[in-house]
Amino acid sequence: MRWSEVDEVACPIAQGLSVIGDAWTLLIIRDCFKGYSRFEDFQSQTKASRATLSARLSRLVDDGILEKRPYQEHPPRHEYFLTERGKSLLPVLMTLSDWAQTQLGAPSPPQPRVHTSCGHTFKPVVHCSECGEPVENNVTFGGRRQS
Repeated sequence: MRWSEVDEVACPIAQGLSVIGDAWTLLIIRDCFKGYSRFEDFQSQTKASRATLSARLSRLVDDGILEKRPYQEHPPRHEYFLTERGKSLLPVLMTLSDWAQTQLGAPSPPQPRVHTSCGHTFKPVVHCSECGEPVENNVTFGGRRQS
């Protein structure tokens, strides 16, 4: 199967990866959460080539992750902002970051997550929407229990 066909697989993980499954895309989304919105800022932060960055930004707009807004007419310049669909990726980035810090020992020094409402640092935890119990290794994917 080709990468361009992964969105046709009957699997939500494959379909999600078809939208956000490359490094440049996740780094752009990360930078949006950090408050960056302009092409030059994304290029400076990600070190992606102009062509790669332009293609990823266009794809993120097409997929409804980012909204493109003009901020200058001559020459035309745009800013990019997370849509509600894009903002809903925050838990994905937090859990990926936590996994990298705990399982890979990266980065150095660790990046603390601070809950701005209470001021505490925290570890992202996935909870069952029905009973509130943390979901760790007690979950099934496609009917098979993970051990």
